[in-house]
Amino acid sequence: MNIELTEKEFRRLLDLVYVGNWVLNSTRGEDRFEDYDLLQEKMFSLCAQHGMHALVSRWYGHVFPSQAYEFGGIHEAIADYEDAVFFDILAEELARRDLENSETIPEDDPELAARIESYLDEFERNGIDNLIVEN
Repeated sequence: MNIELTEKEFRRLLDLVYVGNWVLNSTRGEDRFEDYDLLQEKMFSLCAQHGMHALVSRWYGHVFPSQAYEFGGIHEAIADYEDAVFFDILAEELARRDLENSETIPEDDPELAARIESYLDEFERNGIDNLIVEN
């Protein structure tokens, strides 16, 4: 299979591969999906052919994203995503708890949707500063 990409498209594809591998493998410890690691290595090994030497480092014959790549903004994008997902899930779980509702989807339940929106507004204003957990 051949895919023709511009340099910019290839660079964006590297980000997608890295983020995808991060999502799939970052929490797995030693039980990683090796095929995704190998695909990431394959993609990043093409960087040299495209003048993107700063994006890779080599270690024991393997190619990895360099520290310059990892600290160049990709983890900020991942963190932004994680924050958004965290607050979305937290808002929905709290709303369901409040309403003792685990069955419906927000689109079919205006009260649930309103409660979720209320929590999201609170989190937007104050983060978790006003969240209290009681035992």
